[in-house]
Amino acid sequence: MSGPIYESTWESLDARPVPAWFGAAKFGIFIHWGVYSVPAWTRLREGRYASYAEWYQARVMGELSGSENFHAQNYGADFEYRDFAPQFRAELFDPAAWAALFADSGARYVVLTAKHHDGYCLWPTACPHKSNWNSQDVGPGRDLVGEITEAVRARGLKMGLYYSMIEWESCRTARTPAGRYIPQAVMEKYGLPPERYVAEIVDPQLRELVSVYKPSLLFADGGEWDEGEPFWGTKRFLAWLYGESAVREEVVVNDRWFKGMGGRHGDYFSSEYDDADVAGLGRPWEENRGIGLSYGFNRAESLQQYRTSRELIHELIDIVARGGNLLLNVGPTADGRIPAIMQQRLHDIGAWLEVNSPAVFDTEPCPDIVVTGCEARVRCLRNGRDLYLICLDWPDPELQIGGGADVESVTFLGYPGEIPWRREGGRLRISPPLVSPAILPFLDAWVFRVKGMFTTD
Repeated sequence: MSGPIYESTWESLDARPVPAWFGAAKFGIFIHWGVYSVPAWTRLREGRYASYAEWYQARVMGELSGSENFHAQNYGADFEYRDFAPQFRAELFDPAAWAALFADSGARYVVLTAKHHDGYCLWPTACPHKSNWNSQDVGPGRDLVGEITEAVRARGLKMGLYYSMIEWESCRTARTPAGRYIPQAVMEKYGLPPERYVAEIVDPQLRELVSVYKPSLLFADGGEWDEGEPFWGTKRFLAWLYGESAVREEVVVNDRWFKGMGGRHGDYFSSEYDDADVAGLGRPWEENRGIGLSYGFNRAESLQQYRTSRELIHELIDIVARGGNLLLNVGPTADGRIPAIMQQRLHDIGAWLEVNSPAVFDTEPCPDIVVTGCEARVRCLRNGRDLYLICLDWPDPELQIGGGADVESVTFLGYPGEIPWRREGGRLRISPPLVSPAILPFLDAWVFRVKGMFTTD
């Protein structure tokens, strides 16, 4: 089976139609898991990106550590980052249980960190430079990418893979005064010269991941910090991915492959903890964030750092109402458990979506609908001829919108009773029911469906 041939030019690559599944998916699960899950710690700091535990090697041990002495006090000054790998055992890891949790959350896709900035690989890569630095050779003794991929797909979800373009061992950067993240001695011991790094690690590993695991999504990261497209060879790789690979018809990629790519090229544009204004740029977009302040599990976080279920449900609603997807991260422990507080948050989101999913999935924003008559925050979405009004606050005394001459009915998702509504003065007026909170389906957000609001699909 052959498809379109793509050239290594942006004119050709940008013309590729974005596979429809991504825009319809709305909600995905991110997983940050690796050797950094063993120390699972960084000091909580003010500011975006400042409390990422997956940055342990750079922030607690390396050039970003400042006066930090946590590592030496707890592990010893001579304890290398690579010495954590044998302790990353994943002995309690149950991929089927993970996949069941993700499916029950209502998510439609999952993205796993196949390789983060430390270069450790969660699959038995054939790359000779990764011998004894992958999950088959050291640590779990398992193909974690393969096991998660199989379990996720068995639940009917799309599977994606995160791949860090940079490795601290091999890629210098201007983001620290020294021009690197980890000590020079460690780079010389384990790294590759930049002129060999892409050809011997990045390009063959990306092709290996695509060929072996056939991901529906590739989330590149770090490439946007340091080097331009010629260094990374992104156009050449995407031409192969879109035109020749086994996933050419459904794969989507983000916009973090090289410096200057963000918001310009890629199947979708990405924002991290709301750090980029990527809505309205003519492409699908995605906001990704942790349930707390970190992606990797951080033992320094307490309840105050974790968003409530209500806050996360509201964030999902707000992002979807602006035309985006939410990729919500979980950070498992080194032994393979998803922390209970993260499980609880996903359970609550899933319970809300079980009732209200028609207002989220396969919908599109309705920015022209203006709601008056109450002080509630209301988000408007459309599916075909139907309008969904998602209320983040209880809408007292009523919801008013213009038009609606052909409205057939108004219902309250999850509520069995009738909803009073009428047309008056060219406006549709919807009165919320007078009901005990005890029989409301949820106390986080409420959805009214206006059937036949629009005359055409």
